[in-house]
Amino acid sequence: MLSHDRVWAAIDALAERHSLSASGLAKRAGLDSTAFNKSKRQSSDGRPRWPSTESLAKIMEATGATLDEFIALVEDRMLQRPERNIAARRQGVPLVGFAQAGAGGFFDDAGFPVGQGWDLIELPAQSRDGSYALKVQGDSMLPLYRDGDVLIVEPGAAVRKGDRVVVKTSTGEVMAKVLERQTARSISLVSLNPAHPDRDLPMAEVEWVARIVWASQ
Repeated sequence: MLSHDRVWAAIDALAERHSLSASGLAKRAGLDSTAFNKSKRQSSDGRPRWPSTESLAKIMEATGATLDEFIALVEDRMLQRPERNIAARRQGVPLVGFAQAGAGGFFDDAGFPVGQGWDLIELPAQSRDGSYALKVQGDSMLPLYRDGDVLIVEPGAAVRKGDRVVVKTSTGEVMAKVLERQTARSISLVSLNPAHPDRDLPMAEVEWVARIVWASQ
């Protein structure tokens, strides 16, 4: 059940997962920096003030979170158990550069990293087995992801229209796009950066597709 306190706690948790303050999250989403201040969560007469659906949509867009993920934060008992949050933050996953991702021998056929000796990155959020991190290089993913941002990727996760995904082709090209459509024969991808073209690829040329589940910025 939604409650005023839990919705605001979820916003705080979303900011924390991206190493941001509530003000930093608001600014990243293009909102006034004071939009999520504690003082804005109640009106002058003491009544609870709820964040607008527009504000929620903007912070999800800015962080790459889905509605399901935000609702999970609202309902997550980890919000009430700090000791579990601490344990989650200490979990590490392999950190892979896009150049490594495009080279042979670093991934199995399903898109999972193989071998040893990876650098590890600690995540502020619980990660599933097999998750790993890709470090963004260049400007092809602007304005959503910047050079140096880290994408948390989960191979094997179900993907659907509108999901942000990382795709590797049989030629070694690795790209982050938005999934428009996927069939047994082809996949259609929309570029995050309007300056870069959308892509339509035969599935025969795709080695793997992995969903971006979080971004550490």
